[in-house]
Amino acid sequence: MTMPKFSPLPPARNLTEELTATLAARIRSGELVPAEKLPTEQEMIAAFGVSRTVVREAIAALRAEGLVESRQGAGVFVVGDKRRRPFRLDADGAETVEGVLAIMELRRSVEIEAAGLAAERRGEADLKAIHQAVEAFDAAIASGDAVAADFQFHKAICKATGNPYFSSFLEFLGYHIIPRQTVRVQVSSSEEMTRYLQKVAREHHQIVTAIEARDGAAARRAMGRHLTRGRDRYANLVSTVDG
Repeated sequence: MTMPKFSPLPPARNLTEELTATLAARIRSGELVPAEKLPTEQEMIAAFGVSRTVVREAIAALRAEGLVESRQGAGVFVVGDKRRRPFRLDADGAETVEGVLAIMELRRSVEIEAAGLAAERRGEADLKAIHQAVEAFDAAIASGDAVAADFQFHKAICKATGNPYFSSFLEFLGYHIIPRQTVRVQVSSSEEMTRYLQKVAREHHQIVTAIEARDGAAARRAMGRHLTRGRDRYANLVSTVDG
């Protein structure tokens, strides 16, 4: 099998990442079809101009992505069943304004329900953890960097649902859930950032009040307002900087 349509990779970034991205793109586009056998190591080494180590590491990365599978004695094949491929976020897309806003939209569908379930199911230990997280956020406002505390607050609410998949999903999203962490927004002054964080803090306290009262409906409304306002605040900040 030959690969005349491919050419040696440029040295612009890590060659393993470059080869992984190149093969993954061809699989996702359908250029490499399900059940198709990939070229051998030697063929890829010759076609791409990379080492055996790069090829093996790229194949391992594709296997971890669920895009290919190794068959004993037969070679490496494109996986046909897309259900076996893990959910992934496009790292490049998540670093754009549009990508961040799309992730925030995804968050709403998960975290609004998480807040309601947390209110209905939380125990005293859960409530204590939520209070500690919101207090840590309040304390971090003065520094202008409350990203870690913000993340901990949302994680504590997800944990209080008693459903581990809420926490796992949030862990998967990681700091992408905090938009000012993902795409840096330069505000005009530290005072402006303080006002921004103080608004966030007030919304946090409204969520906590509802969870403490075991009022699921109020918690859902409070979280919905918080995420909607957060999306709007962020969009406004970005448009102000771009303008």
